[in-house]
Amino acid sequence: MTEPLATFAPFDSDAIQTLLAVLDHGSFSAAARALGKVPSAVSMQVAQLEAALNMPLFDRSGREPTPLPAALALEPQARLLAAQLQQLNAHALALERGLETRLTVAIAPELLSAPWAEPLATLAQEYPQLAVEVLTAPQADALTMLHTGRAQLALVFERPSLDGREGFQEVASETLLAVIAPAHPMMQAARHEKNQKAPLLREHHLTNTRQIVVASRDWSLNDERLVYARDVWRTDNHVAALRMISAGIGWGWLPRKLVAPQLQSGALVAMEFANLSNGNQLCVDVVWSKEHPMGLAAKRFVALVQAAAQADA
Repeated sequence: MTEPLATFAPFDSDAIQTLLAVLDHGSFSAAARALGKVPSAVSMQVAQLEAALNMPLFDRSGREPTPLPAALALEPQARLLAAQLQQLNAHALALERGLETRLTVAIAPELLSAPWAEPLATLAQEYPQLAVEVLTAPQADALTMLHTGRAQLALVFERPSLDGREGFQEVASETLLAVIAPAHPMMQAARHEKNQKAPLLREHHLTNTRQIVVASRDWSLNDERLVYARDVWRTDNHVAALRMISAGIGWGWLPRKLVAPQLQSGALVAMEFANLSNGNQLCVDVVWSKEHPMGLAAKRFVALVQAAAQADA
């Protein structure tokens, strides 16, 4: 009578480790040295495994055991199980040492071109079982997620004032440019007034022309340092802002790295002023909440982002 599959369980972690050691080292004695066992223990465990399987795994007629087709057929799955067990043990150890079950990073949409993806790739190699979530949200919303515990880290621009609830590490800087479509009516009018190909603008051109702002849904003019215009359209998405500015709806502050392709192609122009320079350089911070202790992955990510930013500088 055939034994039910549910009760047929000849393999455990020790048997898998022993089988692979003999396959890798070519003899019972060499496998025993690698496992820290005596050769007789390895030979006995292989024999017990063969008895449980009811088939030979090695030909012992020569000086050293030669793997038979059954052993070679079992090898790929045995290696897979050994690797999974190793990952499971490593993950359990990391959790015991403070690894998060999930790491959520909230990123201000204007900073999607910042150096954060490569650090996450390194983190994935170091903690392959870690679940990671990357969310984009306007800066105010990203910080709200941080303080409510929805996210463990936020990648945002420097804040106007320090918040005692926050810890942060400056990791980079980004220059925001005032950009506009070259065909925008204000540019056409200014060019006509000055009778020159590239008109020099003044601050009243900013205040009297519609501005496109990337901002939180719960937003007021007092929340933004770089709101100059009386007429403001807002969006919570940098891609939408870029589309609106490119369509000639208004001007806006956007990161230099983000708009570099549009500036190169001529789809957008950086506004040139007669009495002020175009460009606001802001620091970029990785922020965490002091009210929620950082886990291993969060601490490692902060260090990796800082190193990537320094290498990119």
